[in-house]
Amino acid sequence: MEDLKILSLKVASLLLASYFFLKVFYSIWWKPKWFERHLKQQGIEGHPYKLLIGHMKDFMNQITEAWSKPMSQPLSSDCTTRRSLHSQHSSKIWEDITMLGRDNSKVEHYGSRDNKRKGLTLLEGEIWATHRKIMTPAFKLEKLKGMVSIFAEGCVLLVEKWKKSIALGGTSEIDVWPDFQELTGDIISRTAFGSNFDEGNQILKLQIELQSLLKPCKARTYLVLGTLPFIPTKKSQRRKSLDKNITSMLRTLIERKRTLMRTGQTNTDDLLGLLLQSNDENSLQSSPYNKDGNKMTIKEIIEECKQFYIAGRETSSSLLTWTMVILAMHPEWQEKAREEVLTVCGKEHPDAKTISQLKSVTMILHEVLRLYPPTIALYKHTYQEIKIGNLSLPAGVDLTLPLLLTHRDPELWGSDAEEFKPERFSGGLSKASKNQLAFFPFGWGPKTCIGQHFALMEAKVALSIILQNFSFELSPSYAHAPNTVMALQPQHGAPIILKEV
Repeated sequence: MEDLKILSLKVASLLLASYFFLKVFYSIWWKPKWFERHLKQQGIEGHPYKLLIGHMKDFMNQITEAWSKPMSQPLSSDCTTRRSLHSQHSSKIWEDITMLGRDNSKVEHYGSRDNKRKGLTLLEGEIWATHRKIMTPAFKLEKLKGMVSIFAEGCVLLVEKWKKSIALGGTSEIDVWPDFQELTGDIISRTAFGSNFDEGNQILKLQIELQSLLKPCKARTYLVLGTLPFIPTKKSQRRKSLDKNITSMLRTLIERKRTLMRTGQTNTDDLLGLLLQSNDENSLQSSPYNKDGNKMTIKEIIEECKQFYIAGRETSSSLLTWTMVILAMHPEWQEKAREEVLTVCGKEHPDAKTISQLKSVTMILHEVLRLYPPTIALYKHTYQEIKIGNLSLPAGVDLTLPLLLTHRDPELWGSDAEEFKPERFSGGLSKASKNQLAFFPFGWGPKTCIGQHFALMEAKVALSIILQNFSFELSPSYAHAPNTVMALQPQHGAPIILKEV
């Protein structure tokens, strides 16, 4: 009897070990190889599958080599090669995937793979719909028009700072990239938290430090062995501490704001106030998603506030920096934009009415967004099988929708796709290319970035005030090296020579 028990245990252990072995084998070999065969049968070629880390080592070596030197030609296809190496090696698939990604009829079949972070950009399904509905009123164009004066105040402070560095009748070389990061961070603090601006700025400083500790590009091994960032090191402990402090400060600020709003002691003209007001006004119908019904919890509001900082600071500073760089390369468009601003606004600060009349400025910003979108790609994951035309993708496939490649595709934009030609947008966005879906710097469909109007209005105001006060050209020390960290940014800074006008 004892021998039978031992035999039974051995058999059970063997079966259990076999089950886990087969499960691991299925996950890391059979399923990926099946994906590979399935896609190859449809004409989608790529690198042969390698166990576990795939071609990450080769990919990182290519990135390291690309980042080791600046580009020889500022406006050229080298930009896509430098920033989209992986997509370049999969060029046969990317056009189909891009069109797939913007087919709104299939939107429920795929989404962001990382759904642990709770910001709007990474949520899916009912949770996303609830957040989007609640947040939309805060970002409506009419509400944003009331924030134009805040945009202008921040820009004036920047202009005064630059003027102090210019000797009478002389010039000054300034790296505009860190200054624009400071400007956009200041603006998002003021517009998001209003009278609580000082506390917002403290949170911003902690967010910046946290962001610097999360840059995986500083350690190649982070991308090869994804577990390394979670090893309890001094940096990881600091990250944990920073995130805890940021969360605590935001919770205190939000709860105080909500209390003051309910007693009528504060207004709701900042983004946080508008969000809280919309959250309170939203339907209280029951929801399987949370016990509060169709409302955001305090934890979710905190996560959205964190996203305010990340998106508001990085996207706008990237757009302004590349606009300054490109206009420095093209003085004829710089002068055309300046003449338009002086004609429409004179020396007065632009307001909601005048910025809507700046046609050339708008064309320039759109063309910069085409050539240098802050986000160079969108990343999606299929949750069930998708079929578009003759292309079939099974569930479990990671997709890259390469904005940078789409925005520079000669088949969509013509033989001059690599050239800076703002006039291509003179007839509006839909007529700028051969396919009206070819331009999507802020995403596509129902998931278009909720802050796109905020970013464009901010950029128009800032660029207008700069043009009213300065002419500028590239410094001889400038090295053209687009590089993605959080957003597309100049790897070696953006030194610009400023002169008062």
